[in-house]
Amino acid sequence: MMFPNQPQLWVSHETIYQALYVQGRGSLWRELTVAKALRSGRSRRKPASRLPSRDVRPWLAGSRITDRPSSAVDRAVPGNWEGDLVVGPENSGTVTLVERNTRFALIERLPGVRDSATVIDVIRNQIMRLPEHLRKTLTWDQGQEMSRHKDFTIATGCPVFFCDPHSPWQRGSNENLNGLIRDYYPKGTNFNNVSDDAIEAMVEHLNNLPRKFHEFHTPREKLNELISSVALGS
Repeated sequence: MMFPNQPQLWVSHETIYQALYVQGRGSLWRELTVAKALRSGRSRRKPASRLPSRDVRPWLAGSRITDRPSSAVDRAVPGNWEGDLVVGPENSGTVTLVERNTRFALIERLPGVRDSATVIDVIRNQIMRLPEHLRKTLTWDQGQEMSRHKDFTIATGCPVFFCDPHSPWQRGSNENLNGLIRDYYPKGTNFNNVSDDAIEAMVEHLNNLPRKFHEFHTPREKLNELISSVALGS
């Protein structure tokens, strides 16, 4: 996007891999053998679980992912969100939301507790900052923190749907976002000791990061396009 007429300045991911792994020599090569080369820290892909589904939570009734509108499956329809918690010691953590179409992220620190009422309150405050047409659905895992999800739906008009057990790929955009957050705050981080300003700076960086699937536009730019198009239409 920056050099549309100069292909010699287009650098693909394969070029970067070649530079690091093929041309790497000396201390760089040795570092790559021991450092975390993959963001996940794994050396190979973690296979999808084949464990059978078990539904023992009564508050899931009518809110399973199979009950979700078909329009939410298609990333072309904006306003469908995925969410989860990124947690740390001493009941610390953050609520993370990502919009499936734009990959725009909302991240907010929890106040040292992770009960359902508190989590619902934080999510409600996050989602209500958005225009109504961008509050269609929210997909979550089966964590107990969302047992009061109907309170959230009543307050926002946004229904919540729950993934199958052991199926994180059903909210893959959020899994990817949480992996990015762990680059800033590795496992074991006590989020009670992280300032709100630091969290906000991370969110700004993530939402202003150009993405290849957006032709190198940013999530913020794509979200602003959606908001502007509706404003112009009205």
